[in-house]
Amino acid sequence: MISSLGSVHSVLTTARDQVLRRVDRLIEPYPVRDLPRGHMVHLPGRGSTYVTDSGPRDKPAIFLLHSVLTNGLLCWYPLIPALNKEFRVITLDQRWHGRGIRNAPFDLEDCADDVVALADVLGIDSFTAAGFSMGGGISQLAWRRHPDRVDAMILCSTGPFFGSNDPTRQANMSNIGRVMKLIHPPHIQPNAAKLDDTSVPDTVWAMRQFLSTPVSRLGTLGDGMSHFDSQPWLAEIDIPTAVLVSLKDRVIPLWRQRILTDTIPGVTTYEVDGGHACCVLEADQFIPKFLDAARHTTRQVEANRSGIARL
Repeated sequence: MISSLGSVHSVLTTARDQVLRRVDRLIEPYPVRDLPRGHMVHLPGRGSTYVTDSGPRDKPAIFLLHSVLTNGLLCWYPLIPALNKEFRVITLDQRWHGRGIRNAPFDLEDCADDVVALADVLGIDSFTAAGFSMGGGISQLAWRRHPDRVDAMILCSTGPFFGSNDPTRQANMSNIGRVMKLIHPPHIQPNAAKLDDTSVPDTVWAMRQFLSTPVSRLGTLGDGMSHFDSQPWLAEIDIPTAVLVSLKDRVIPLWRQRILTDTIPGVTTYEVDGGHACCVLEADQFIPKFLDAARHTTRQVEANRSGIARL
């Protein structure tokens, strides 16, 4: 028992230190500006989630799929104002994140199906799936499960698998979740008015978004992510794909990201000289690379369609 508590204390201490370092960096976060207004959208037979839908409706659609323990806006808010000048840009809060669906259990395949269900509701026939970290896994699964709906992929700071099924690691995450239930009960719904309030300091806005995801579900989230593994079928991907590699990433190591660039046929690689949170903390580098990737994959999709039309 003492050994188990010591293990939990060690993990909690590490998590605490990581959060404190991240908060310290958020003292002056990337400016929160020109955010699209969102609303709750019901996905028939699945549940309701928070969605933003911005940019010209006649432009190619890009679904931005967020990382674990964030939400659609917190992960992507620096990029959206630049991206929605050229594309129709959609974000959604994934299951058990922000104002996302809270049906158990948590599974990335369900998340991928949610994306396509939202496309159905919005009347979008096909789209680019762009994912950061966990969102990259969801993007890959969206293509795998619905290949006729996903035109292209942009995979950022991600890999073909997450973590491991190691029982000790999963037990530690579950123990953290049980402790966090005391201070962050999973049944408490986020305060929508506070989440939508952009008049507060940027740091306050960012922390409110972060706290909208119940950390008490950490074990469940980790377990759901650990079952993802695209390595057996990466070489079958046959759509335009770009991979943004974060060179200083300590969460998804560089060698794991390189499995994507070494295996996906015809992939285009972009490098960002930043860490795992480069979409926010190194946004000045991340944004132009992502825009280049979006434009390039869109041109590839259009060229492919033109070739088919000529046949």
